[in-house]
Amino acid sequence: MAQPVDITVSVNGAPQTRAVEPRLLLSDFIRHELGLTGTHVGCEHGVCGACTVLMDGQSVRSCLVFAVQADGAEVTTVEGLAPDADRMHPLQEAFRDAHGLQCGFCTPGILMSMVPFLRDHPSPDEGEIREALSGNLCRCTGYENIVQAVKLASERMSGSTASSLSG
Repeated sequence: MAQPVDITVSVNGAPQTRAVEPRLLLSDFIRHELGLTGTHVGCEHGVCGACTVLMDGQSVRSCLVFAVQADGAEVTTVEGLAPDADRMHPLQEAFRDAHGLQCGFCTPGILMSMVPFLRDHPSPDEGEIREALSGNLCRCTGYENIVQAVKLASERMSGSTASSLSG
């Protein structure tokens, strides 16, 4: 058994210092060491996107990253997405308003994938949204309402007064 390694990771703005096994996955660190269960683990191969978090502002599959690789990084999970306890992130609000989820298992990963996408593409068209979503599997929806939710969020986040669900 390998010697534990001391790491410090800022998770949702709070520094977290732990001694971890070198092969501990970031997804397991988040879920089991920190108790943040919004990060879901689906395939454990980086295919489904359910475990997506932000690391230094970029979306990463936390099942493919070792916790020791996050040492010194800023990690944001879905629990840290909302600005405060009384308000949701505009993307979360749009998913609620456009009925962009069903069972919800894939939703945290999709949200965490779409945050940097919308930052880098503030006014995406439907094709761009669908391409950005292609790395996240959803078995319930068929993606129509998810696409509409991302479009609605982009309109709201850019200050568009013509927000609608019809895209």
